[in-house]
Amino acid sequence: MPIRPENLARYPDNWPEISARIRFERAGGRCECSGQCGLEHPGGRCLALHGQPHPDTGSQVLLTTAHLNHTPEDVREEVLLAACQRCHLRIDHGHHKVTRSITLAARAAAAGQLGLLTEADLVRIEPPTPPRSPVPRTIHTAAQLPLPELEAP
Repeated sequence: MPIRPENLARYPDNWPEISARIRFERAGGRCECSGQCGLEHPGGRCLALHGQPHPDTGSQVLLTTAHLNHTPEDVREEVLLAACQRCHLRIDHGHHKVTRSITLAARAAAAGQLGLLTEADLVRIEPPTPPRSPVPRTIHTAAQLPLPELEAP
């Protein structure tokens, strides 16, 4: 994902090298997402390969490096994930929603409009958890259900 100009100073000077190491040396050019995006992936890991058509969307994959904690200054291995565009955007969805709300509230305040929500009201929304396999349910036919006892007239 492109780095916004206002966030560029938050990344270390060697970010391009760190990102390349995560994407190509550690991940081998394949998306490392194993459900962090909220989707269930076949075999447990996203099948998207850098430079190839995405197996689900068909668009060309450009592997990115996602910060799972949304903190560009933090470049520890455990918070970085090689991710295709689809997974990266889904991982960041809740964070983008909150930052967009804060940006819009700041614009409104600058224009003199009072806000309804405080920053404390805006919390990060995680992507939905992957669906679980359905619980098997027993279906009874009318012939299998017990008949109620009827009182004699």
